Amino acid sequence: QVQLVESGGGLVQAGGSLRLSCTASGRTFSTYNMGWFRQAPGKEREFVAAISWTGGRTYYADSVKGRFTISRDNAKNTGYLQMNSLKPEDTAVYYCAARPGGIIFTTTHSYNYWGQGTQVTVSS
Repeated sequence: QVQLVESGGGLVQAGGSLRLSCTASGRTFSTYNMGWFRQAPGKEREFVAAISWTGGRTYYADSVKGRFTISRDNAKNTGYLQMNSLKPEDTAVYYCAARPGGIIFTTTHSYNYWGQGTQVTVSS
């Protein structure tokens, strides 16, 4: 079992930055791949970024590539999403998710564990 708690969301102006954190409970977090997803009002939850359990492989949605960076610190049981050059269209609730290591998936149904989400609002 893995429990995830996101933090770091907030209100920021366009062009600004935020860093989201995802703190996990459970000793097995270091063996889990981790993903970030987001859901805007009236839209489906969409993939943002994912990282392998070692941190050696990362994947990004085209919409955030070059602006967002996913990372993790297994010693701290924490994953991160650094978001730079934020745009109003990045406004959404951001969720972290985890699944046992192996292939990195970008689909919501592939992840076993989810956090409660943190709101990110980007004003124009």
